[in-house]
Amino acid sequence: MNKTLYPLFGIITVLNTPFSAADEVDLLALRRHVDAAIDAGVAGFLVPAMAAEVYKLSERERRAMLETVVATCAGRVPVFGGAGSTDAAQRARIVRDILAAGCSSLLLQIPFTSAHEYRDAVLRVAELGPELLMLQDWDFGGGGLPLELICQLFEEVDAFRCLKIETTPAGPKYTAVLEATAGRLHVSGGWAVSNMLEAFERGVHAFMPTGLHELYTLIDALYRRGDVAGATWWFEKTLPILAFANQHLDISIHFFKRLLYRQGIYPTPYVRAPILPFDAYHERRTDVLIDYALELLAQAAAARAQLSFPALIEGGL
Repeated sequence: MNKTLYPLFGIITVLNTPFSAADEVDLLALRRHVDAAIDAGVAGFLVPAMAAEVYKLSERERRAMLETVVATCAGRVPVFGGAGSTDAAQRARIVRDILAAGCSSLLLQIPFTSAHEYRDAVLRVAELGPELLMLQDWDFGGGGLPLELICQLFEEVDAFRCLKIETTPAGPKYTAVLEATAGRLHVSGGWAVSNMLEAFERGVHAFMPTGLHELYTLIDALYRRGDVAGATWWFEKTLPILAFANQHLDISIHFFKRLLYRQGIYPTPYVRAPILPFDAYHERRTDVLIDYALELLAQAAAARAQLSFPALIEGGL
């Protein structure tokens, strides 16, 4: 099969779920977040996924969130509907909901047990008719999906054109997949945002972080314009935040919801149970880092608006 590379480059934001104080999904806040992220230059959205506490959401909530994001984007940027589920019947229902919501691109997270079972599950989803499939190669403790299986599915399944790699380590997997598919399979990085510069050097096409929109889009734009020094300077400013937030996915969710709350985008920093404890020590450190992040985001937004990329590293924090 002679597939061409799916033309999507830049920052694809994985949206957190905004909750009201009554533990209801706040769709108005979600619309605010989408508009703010588009204004900051993101290239697309993924919703709902791990950062959205997806497995705590009902199917009705998942569909409402996706419909809201699709309607708010109104074709300005692509939207990937998250179709993660450990149950095949539920997965099929969710995929049908995604398609019914007017979203023809989806991210598919399937637990890997064997190559045969995984391939069968992907083929069953493909039969439902999505135009584009992104597979989530997610394994925080190992190498993830076998390379041979990825290549087999890429050749067999028309819709499979994108792969989100979140393995340990991620870097060699990026390179192996890109080389094995001659660069035709679109590769995104996700949780391994701390290796973003390495990923760009390896040829990754897009990155899927949460929050810090103005900063990540600036880093991406600088790197793609050839200003590696500028991208590196700004990326290094994120490291105190990443060192704290990337301790665990639950800590990241807590942190970025509190950031969105302080930005006035989300009405509460509420996180739905079950979740790892977030104690007074976490809260104090988060307050310090959010003060830092807000200042950094303001400077990054101003720098990006000026588009004077060669001069960016001369000032700032």
